[in-house]
Amino acid sequence: MPSTPQIRSQHVSAGSTPALSRRTVLKAGATLLLSVVAPLRAYAAQILAVRVWPAEDYTRVTLENDAVLKATHFIVKDPERMVVDIEGLELNPTLKSLVAKIQSNDPYIKQVRVGQNRPNVVRLVFDLKEEVTPQVFTLAPAGSYKHRLIFDLYPVKPVDPIAAMIEKGDWSSDGKADGSPGAKTELPPLKPGEADVAAAAPQPPKAQLEALKPDLKAEPRAELKEQLKTAEAQAKADKGDKPGKLVRMLTVVLDPGHGGEDPGASGKNGSREKDIVLSIAKRLKARIEEYPNMRVMLTRDGDYFVPLGTRVEKARKVQADLFVSIHADAFVQPSARGSSVFVLSEKGATSTAARWLADKENLADTIGGVNVKSHDRQLASVLFDLSTTAQINDSMKLGQSVLGEIGGINRLHKGSVEQAGFAVLKAPDIPSILIETAFISNPEEEAKLLDEAYQNKMADAIVKGIRRYFAKNPPLAKNRLT
Repeated sequence: MPSTPQIRSQHVSAGSTPALSRRTVLKAGATLLLSVVAPLRAYAAQILAVRVWPAEDYTRVTLENDAVLKATHFIVKDPERMVVDIEGLELNPTLKSLVAKIQSNDPYIKQVRVGQNRPNVVRLVFDLKEEVTPQVFTLAPAGSYKHRLIFDLYPVKPVDPIAAMIEKGDWSSDGKADGSPGAKTELPPLKPGEADVAAAAPQPPKAQLEALKPDLKAEPRAELKEQLKTAEAQAKADKGDKPGKLVRMLTVVLDPGHGGEDPGASGKNGSREKDIVLSIAKRLKARIEEYPNMRVMLTRDGDYFVPLGTRVEKARKVQADLFVSIHADAFVQPSARGSSVFVLSEKGATSTAARWLADKENLADTIGGVNVKSHDRQLASVLFDLSTTAQINDSMKLGQSVLGEIGGINRLHKGSVEQAGFAVLKAPDIPSILIETAFISNPEEEAKLLDEAYQNKMADAIVKGIRRYFAKNPPLAKNRLT
């Protein structure tokens, strides 16, 4: 920054007034003005990074910058385009690189053009493949990110999860995953010796289960009463069936944590939680689908961000029988190790560590980036009624079955299922668990998580736990699309 000029006065006698020339005064004033304006120009917003996350659900474009940006946008028809003007910005090489980041298989963006529309205003023109409903919003600094300007491009007609599964061949309407005839199927049989393991597996403490029993004095909602009547009627109708008989497919929703803007935890060697858990989830999906009466939906099948509430919403839309969220978290101390299973808590966390972990996982929306104005906050606070209490009870049984199997391949962080207020477990009508497969912050466990053999063993253990749960708790037939 230029130094403030020192104005020298002429030598005058005591008591006389200094005489400054007009030229000297103007020169000094101009120098002062430049010294103030120059820094303002130097601090114009700078684009630090650009990222594009294409997915079937929506495509996200992120501009990370060192200051808050103001943007306006509008849609142009024939052909479909979205025009964005960003104020207070000069075109730089980082922003220009956005052009090369658009992939040919992006579902919604054909290409993007970037240019200096006028001084201090940059214009982006997105050429679209179909009509979209855009959401443009800013995010305050969070985690390792500075300010972000987000463009989320959603299709005008949202992707239906069941339709997407049908298109992929993951959903059939006749009770067989392969489409062959047959309305009634058997539960996956336990292998020789597994029945003994199931009987010997640790079960929830009696006092814990008693505490989870529904309060029959509480007055359930009218719709819940109707659900209970339907369940009772169905139970009577199925009374003559042999144990383990089903009249429908079983739907399991697997939820690989984090994704996209939210990398999750990271290991010393640079591994990212979002990548590891997606790999484990895909292996688990393949193993579950080896059984003809079981099908799987992934809340995300690629590297993109899915809000916590949307993950739960997806599971409810396909009327899932189980919800399994998969993670590989970190702790402040690298010595922390072991696998864990968590379920929702009605009254608070069962330990300080469980509460800390739930609070950390619930920050995913802040890191990943949710448009607060349009975000459905319904799942932020769940009314704990009869159905939710029953869900926790079933979740505990599922959690114990899975924990017992995981303990055979890795040390357990704690020998019992823990509880805390995880937002992603708040589907009141679906047994839901969250599995911490290992601590990515522990160098030894990070190496395990990166090992394909360990990922396969973890997938096998979870499948066994799920099968054992269904063998002991066969779900009733429900009035659903199957």
